[in-house]
Amino acid sequence: MRLSSPSFGIYLISTILVLLIVLARYFSIDIPILTPIVAGHPFEVTLVAWAILFAGVSFNL
Repeated sequence: MRLSSPSFGIYLISTILVLLIVLARYFSIDIPILTPIVAGHPFEVTLVAWAILFAGVSFNL
């Protein structure tokens, strides 16, 4: 399997998702959809962001 760098869009989506998770979890910023999810499962949501980035690297998205 050849790995490649992810497209800018995939990288941006993953980075923004992680930043929103950190803001919601540690700085108590209320993000309407994300805050209730992050309150109970921050690790799993971070894994989703990582999976998006992994897919971008693995499948040349």
